Amino acid sequence: MATFHKGFFLSQRKYVLDLLKEANMNDAKPVHTPLDTKLKLSLERQPLPNISYYQRLVGKLIYLTITRPDIAYSVSIASQFNLVKRLLRYLKGSVGRGIIMKKNESTQITGYYDADWVSNSIDRKSTTRYCTFVGGNLVTWKSKKQAVVARSITEVEYRAMASTACKLIWLKGLLCNLGVFTPQSMYLLCDNQAAMHIASNPVFHERTKHIEVDCRYVHAQVQL
Repeated sequence: MATFHKGFFLSQRKYVLDLLKEANMNDAKPVHTPLDTKLKLSLERQPLPNISYYQRLVGKLIYLTITRPDIAYSVSIASQFNLVKRLLRYLKGSVGRGIIMKKNESTQITGYYDADWVSNSIDRKSTTRYCTFVGGNLVTWKSKKQAVVARSITEVEYRAMASTACKLIWLKGLLCNLGVFTPQSMYLLCDNQAAMHIASNPVFHERTKHIEVDCRYVHAQVQL
């Protein structure tokens, strides 16, 4: 962590270098993206010769996401498929990357989320991704596969909305416990019209009853 007059810079540079050394990837050719844009996931691959070693590398990559939100989605994919080498080559080209926490007087809490409908071609489950900001500073982020197969994009988006709403409520409570009060309303930004309509409309139809619990939760938070 580096300190400067405008705030903090959080980086795990040495951790990345040690990880590359452990994986014998010091001389690897860097790449510009953590995943291949034309990647097609498949279970038809050779079994890993040392699964415990691979699991250990994935665990270390998960720890690295503390300061590297740019690899959060890729690490969630790597935990299911053998993609660690590609990730390490990406890290080789971005060793010193991290997060800047700027010093300011704002305590505004804002959340963004997105979801991919049946993005996983193997089990057809969708992925929730969100990030939250306090005073314009990125403080939490996550990329996680949803537990069940969704039957519509609206269901996927609303499950993601409920997860992000829970995180925002937790974050506001944490700040209050630390003596940092946030009088402003929190903002949750969504790009799905159907999900926004359900959030503001408590009337449920046959096509939305299976996600009524999530809908009720988010609707209650909107009304606060």
